[in-house]
Amino acid sequence: MRNNPSSQLAILITRLANRLEQFIDWSGRVVSWCVLGMVLLTFLVVVLRYLFDSGWIALQESVSYLHSLVFLLGAAYTLKHDAHVRVDIFYSRCSDRAKAWVELLGHLFILIPVMLFIVWISWPYISDAWAVKESSRDAGGLPGVYLLKSLILLMAGLLIIQALVLVMRAGLKLGGSEHS
Repeated sequence: MRNNPSSQLAILITRLANRLEQFIDWSGRVVSWCVLGMVLLTFLVVVLRYLFDSGWIALQESVSYLHSLVFLLGAAYTLKHDAHVRVDIFYSRCSDRAKAWVELLGHLFILIPVMLFIVWISWPYISDAWAVKESSRDAGGLPGVYLLKSLILLMAGLLIIQALVLVMRAGLKLGGSEHS
């Protein structure tokens, strides 16, 4: 049975899915360190403001930059760990096979198209920001707003990768070829 072509395909798909999820997991763990950075910078902003009556716009903006980074680049990691908020009144009562169909169809026909739409609709917004090397509107603010806006494309790309992994896993489950 090991030499069965469909079994070998299932093994290849599983290996690919595992590799892609390792990348998503790695990116999520790297991005999670930004949360610590946000906490430390917020603490610094508060100390400077209330103890020294001082502050910098760039320091305050850096907290927003880090928050954006965590939110946008952590979305795929959150999806991988099934930690997004969902209303599962019906889903929780479904059989494993029905759940696999929901995962397959939901990711193929909702998540991936929405992410592709986000790429398409945000492309002019991001390319315009790159064209002028957009920076903060505030004096003393951070440069690189165009880089921050580019995270939208990275978010969509990472979510598409994770959605494809979930589609592969659901397909394997429906085909009766689950490998770990």
